Amino acid sequence: MKSAIVATALVLAVTTAQAGEMKSMDMKDMSPSGMAKDAKPGKHVAKGVVKSRDTKAGTVTLDHEPVKSMKWPAMSMAFKVQDKALMDKLGEGKKIEVEFEQRGKEYVITSAK
Repeated sequence: MKSAIVATALVLAVTTAQAGEMKSMDMKDMSPSGMAKDAKPGKHVAKGVVKSRDTKAGTVTLDHEPVKSMKWPAMSMAFKVQDKALMDKLGEGKKIEVEFEQRGKEYVITSAK
């Protein structure tokens, strides 16, 4: 019985400690725009796979590798496409490398290969 009480107390102590650590984490900077606040302006390169595209809206969703110049981890996110002719290169399921730039709160693909 004592060992069960000690084990329960230990689990509660560890869980409480971990919860306290999570409260101190600042999650507001986990958005792409928040993570990019120290990034250099200009063009950036992302390599990834096209998950979906919306030709009418002129957007694609990429599952991309980390983008060091933006200090982004690997993630899936939507990008605007500057030139509608680029949409042909951005077929669903294709592995691609894109060059993009930040324009206000949007990330715009300017070239793809």
